[in-house]
Amino acid sequence: MPMNRPVVVGVDGSPSSLVAAEHAARAALLRSRPLRLVHGYLHPLGYGVPLNPYDLGVPAPSGEAQEMLERTAADLTDRWPGLTVEVSQVAGGPGATIVEESRRAELVVVGSRGLGGFTGLLLGSVGAQVAAHAHCPVLVVRPDEQPIPVDAPVLVGVDGSESSGLAVRLGAYEASLRTVPLVLTHISPPPDGDRPIPEEIEESQAAYQAESVRLLADASAAVRAEHPDLVVREHPVRAAGAAQGLIEASGTASLLVVGTRGRSGFAGLLLGSVSQAAIQHAHCPVLVAHPVS
Repeated sequence: MPMNRPVVVGVDGSPSSLVAAEHAARAALLRSRPLRLVHGYLHPLGYGVPLNPYDLGVPAPSGEAQEMLERTAADLTDRWPGLTVEVSQVAGGPGATIVEESRRAELVVVGSRGLGGFTGLLLGSVGAQVAAHAHCPVLVVRPDEQPIPVDAPVLVGVDGSESSGLAVRLGAYEASLRTVPLVLTHISPPPDGDRPIPEEIEESQAAYQAESVRLLADASAAVRAEHPDLVVREHPVRAAGAAQGLIEASGTASLLVVGTRGRSGFAGLLLGSVSQAAIQHAHCPVLVAHPVS
């Protein structure tokens, strides 16, 4: 991987994007990479005009947006000594712009809502678009995630899928960068109350537990082979669903790492339902483990 790939964050001046920029600054310093602040802007005529507005010529970047970018860059370099920041305005919708930027990035950071966001919508359309389509890992942060949690472990959901394997490798890398423990969790169904359990259900629950132990042991062994000094914990969880289990477990983590699709994923679905739910409702920032293309 080229050593100069930056950490990219979309900035529009909203509180959500400024919190995202703060997280991106820390991520860039941890990786010894430059930080790239990007503002995507649209033609003043916007959408819905009868011809392609770009036929009229690409619009000029706005002076106001450039000032906002430069002010943000100055604030970040003041607060994060040693950080290198570059700024760029790019013609295009913010989502498409950041997805394109992700082709040359080590990591993309998005806030949950931009200036056009509705308060009730936990992840705005830009964040959702980037989380689903990026060409590198995507860190999603929400406005209430400040100050940045630093000492809690990195949590990864394990289900044996290829996507989960990538999440485990990325989670181990993040935990080693942050010098915090890595917690590997597998979610299996809860026991069925206090009622007598028919033998075949008891057998299937025992099989679930055995599978959970095996998946966690395999993932743990793979991590320890690559990161012998990392503290790795295995944490099987019983919950009604994988999303619910991960979201509850995220309450004690500084970062939750998810794959793009789990075992039951459809090839055409870019972001599986468990990952989508985790991004919307987790109690900490969420890292979506896209491979770097």
